[in-house]
Amino acid sequence: MATHQSKGGRARAEKLTEEQRREIASSAAKARWAETASLPKATHTGTLKIGDTEIPCAVLSDGTRLLTQAGFLQALGRSSKPKGRSQQVTDGLPPFLATKSLKTLLTDDIIETTVPIAFVTPTGGKALGHKAELLPKVCDLFLEARTEGLLTAQQQPLAVQSEILVRSLAKVGIVALVDEATGFQSERDRDELHRLLSAYLTEERLAWAKRFPDEFYRQIYRLKGWKWPVGRNKTPYLGHITNDIVYERLPEGVLPKLQKLNPTDESKRRKYKHHQFLSADVGQPDLRDHILQILPLMKISKTWESFKRHLDEAFPKSGTQGNLAID
Repeated sequence: MATHQSKGGRARAEKLTEEQRREIASSAAKARWAETASLPKATHTGTLKIGDTEIPCAVLSDGTRLLTQAGFLQALGRSSKPKGRSQQVTDGLPPFLATKSLKTLLTDDIIETTVPIAFVTPTGGKALGHKAELLPKVCDLFLEARTEGLLTAQQQPLAVQSEILVRSLAKVGIVALVDEATGFQSERDRDELHRLLSAYLTEERLAWAKRFPDEFYRQIYRLKGWKWPVGRNKTPYLGHITNDIVYERLPEGVLPKLQKLNPTDESKRRKYKHHQFLSADVGQPDLRDHILQILPLMKISKTWESFKRHLDEAFPKSGTQGNLAID
C-alpha cells in the first residue's frame, strides 16, 4: 500500500522537467563515482574451491588477497545472506564472529584484522571483503571453542566445517590458493621477474671494463680448431657463441632485456657491450662467477662438442634439463 510520503514523492517526480531529471541523475552518478573513486580496485577475481565449498575471492591492485564477506559465511557452512541484523557488524565484529561462544577467545590481533575492506570490482561495483589470511584464524577459533566446550549444539557444524578447511589449507597456503583461483599467479611471477631484472640490470650504461679474460676467447678458438688471431680482430661469430654459453645461462629474461637496452644499429652491430648494462652489485659479479666456472669445463674438454655436453649438464639453459652423461 502506498504511503502518503511515497505518493508525494511520485507527485514531485512527475512535475520535474526532463532536464531536471538528467541533472538529478548526473548528480547521483557523480556522488556514486566520488564514493568509489578512492577505493582500491580488484585486478583479479575468481572462485576458490575447497572441497565442496566455493568462495568468491579477489586480489586488489596493491596485492591484498581478499575473500568476500559472503565468502567467509559460505566457507563456514552458513548462509551467504544472513537475515536481519546478522548482516551488520555487531560490537565491532563481522557476522561470522558475532557470537557469544567466541567472545572470550577473541584477541586484539584478530579483532583488528576483521575490519572489512571496501573495494571496487572489475565491473565497477562496490563490495566488501576480508583479508584471506583471516580465514584460518577464524577456523582455529571455532576449533578452540569446541575444545573448550563453548559451542552450542547448533554451532557444532561450524567446528566440523572449520576442521575440514584447516586440513585443506594445511596442504596449500591460502594466499597461493587465491592467486591460482583469480589468475594472479602469472601476474605475480611477472612481478618477481621484474624485481629480479631490476636488481640484475641497470638502465644506465656503466663505464667499459674488461669482463671476459683472453683465456676465455683462447679456449673457444682452441675448441673450435681456429687459429688464434695475431691482432685484435676476432670473428664476429663470437657474439653468438657468448650469448649461447654465457648470457643464455644467466637468469631467464636477462638476455632479452639486455638486447632491448643495447639494440643493434643499421649495421647489425651493438654500440656497447652487454655487460655494461649489468648492475655492479648483482649482475656483473654473477657474470664473473659464471665465466670462472665454465673456464675449467673448457680446459678439460678436447672438442667443442664435449665442452657443450659438460656445459649443458652443469649450466642448462632456462626451461631445459641437463643431459645425463654416460661414459
